[in-house]
Amino acid sequence: MEPRRNNRNRRPGNERVYIAPGSTASGSAFRTAQNQRQRWNSPRTSPHGNATSWSGAGRPPASVPAHFERGVRQEFAADSRSGAAGERPLVRPGRARTFSSFRRPRHQEGNSSSRASSHTGRERGVRSVSDQKARAEKSVPLPPLKEDSIRVICLGGVEEIGRNMTLIEFRNDIVVIDMGLQFNDAKTPGIDFILPNTKYLEERKDRIRAVFITHGHLDHIGGIPYLLNRIGNPPMYTRNLTALMIKKRQEEFPHLPPIDMKIVEGNGRVKFKDLSVRFFGVTHSIPDSMGIIIETPYGNIVTPGDYKLDHRNGIPTEKEEETYAEFSKSDNLLLLTDSTNIENPGFSTPEYLVGENLAGIVKTVRTRLIVSMFASHITRIAKVIEACEVNNKKVVIEGRSMKNNVDICIASGLIKVKESTIISSTDMASYPPDRIVILATGAQGDDFAALTRLANKSHKQLRLSENDTVVLSSSIVPGNEKAVQDLKDNIARHGTKILHYRTSEVYIHSTGHGNRGEIEWLHKKIKAKFFIPLHGTHYMLRLHAELAQELGTPKSNIVIPDNSMVIEIRGGGKSIATLKEKAPNGPLMVDGFAVGDMQEVVLRDRQMLAEEGMFVIIASINSSTGKLKKSPDIISRGFVYLRESQDLLHQARIIIKKTVEETTVGMHPINFDYVKEQLTDAVSRFLFQKTAKRPIVIPVLLGV
Repeated sequence: MEPRRNNRNRRPGNERVYIAPGSTASGSAFRTAQNQRQRWNSPRTSPHGNATSWSGAGRPPASVPAHFERGVRQEFAADSRSGAAGERPLVRPGRARTFSSFRRPRHQEGNSSSRASSHTGRERGVRSVSDQKARAEKSVPLPPLKEDSIRVICLGGVEEIGRNMTLIEFRNDIVVIDMGLQFNDAKTPGIDFILPNTKYLEERKDRIRAVFITHGHLDHIGGIPYLLNRIGNPPMYTRNLTALMIKKRQEEFPHLPPIDMKIVEGNGRVKFKDLSVRFFGVTHSIPDSMGIIIETPYGNIVTPGDYKLDHRNGIPTEKEEETYAEFSKSDNLLLLTDSTNIENPGFSTPEYLVGENLAGIVKTVRTRLIVSMFASHITRIAKVIEACEVNNKKVVIEGRSMKNNVDICIASGLIKVKESTIISSTDMASYPPDRIVILATGAQGDDFAALTRLANKSHKQLRLSENDTVVLSSSIVPGNEKAVQDLKDNIARHGTKILHYRTSEVYIHSTGHGNRGEIEWLHKKIKAKFFIPLHGTHYMLRLHAELAQELGTPKSNIVIPDNSMVIEIRGGGKSIATLKEKAPNGPLMVDGFAVGDMQEVVLRDRQMLAEEGMFVIIASINSSTGKLKKSPDIISRGFVYLRESQDLLHQARIIIKKTVEETTVGMHPINFDYVKEQLTDAVSRFLFQKTAKRPIVIPVLLGV
């Protein structure tokens, strides 16, 4: 393997070599070039013939063999590890030489000339594509699991809210619980979704017996189209509604093999070689949610998934008591459970109360009514539709996910509605406004969601008016505060009345996760020996662990997990411990059509482009004299407005001309990589001095 070089001019994994006209892009030519570059890493001659100790393969010295530097250069991307080359040149023979660089300015405030220190900071933690391939090829260096031990790994869903995925491993059996996604945030600009890392499972796919899905929310099912095939497409077990939602989502991925879907009942059981799995129904904000019991010779592993309790004034219903009474008869080894609302005291608002209040609003409001909620709040949607039928009102459904879920629920019998109750938006004109109820997505201010388009006057058929009433039947997801506020502002500009869960006189929203009182009740019912908190940030998990201690679980029997932490119950259930080794934990990114490790440098470049902008220099250089053929062109995006910055551009052109012509004095042939590096540094320093901004400077040099 070729040693890693201190290549300051190019991104890692993007080494380039130059072939003279008429040469072929053979593998041997690339290997020759790479070997030559290795010899350049020792002290050598600078582009001007002076002794120096730099070692940058990206800017070779003037002593490069003539057949690499003579005439028109062709640029190839070569893998820095294997020496393999692309098959076609990026620039055809006979065309002008074009070399571009995509780099950050390396100067630092207060030390603009300190290349080494700033370069080290820029490159720290960055892995090349080939580094990632090498990492992907290696086996996970974990010790083998002992016969009397059980391994638990949270591949996602801890340290965060989202991308829930947990595996349980015992002897020859591995079972996976949930396969969710997480939406992007400020740290991952441009990314569509974030997924758990499944490398550990990919290396053991022959032992994966099944995937169990607890319910149909995207943070539990969203990763299935991207991950299931990676781990061998094992059988999937879930309840009916969840299965229908998964199948509907899979229609968007017709290239994937069909899922081996098994529908289970709330009290079903599945037997594998070394494990058995049972199920029990739980209350959540979506029907057909289920908890899972994994039976081992040393006791049961229990996870209720996302849950809350159906209660009346803090007293769980008989059905809840009956469901959880079974656990008092069991030997419960480990509890893994939801920590989302550990900070909220008491019991959560029961869903039946929200349904009654929404039905009352449907009955009493004498204007057109728009009710917006999560499309997965099936029970709530059903209650609104039922109230519309009782009060002789028509329902219009807006939003693709809402329409899909309602269609699924009608087909499965979870929503019973007359065919004439639901109408299209084009038929609304046939009814008075006070007989219309619109169910719409977009309560979180999502771009392009139905309610957002209504508020922005961009909906094709519908317009808001001062006679409308909008009900926002959802809480604000952390991170969406600004979007929701903008949504409310835009709705208010129409004069429309808004009922929000924070300002409404009655409960119009309820969480799907149990509060601290419900979590405490669950612990007392299950009484497991060991405990691992799930589904929350580290702070939430720690609060949950403290509650478990207060309820009698010894601190030594509690593990607060990180993603990909390897946890083992050892000695036939006698102790719990964590390994110093971790399963692969770099999250997978869905970025357009690409799914995989996203290079940290790509995300940082996106952030920097958003914050600082870019400054592109296009300069034509006489290959014989090193002089500029004409004044350089400059393109600025997200940095300065060119028409209002003519003085800055004039000074920048002077810096460019001076730097290029001074750098190329006595240089035969011209080392364009070295010129680019000097030009980038000089322009970056100048722009920072003038604007206190550090745009990405991209010089494009044309040798003519």
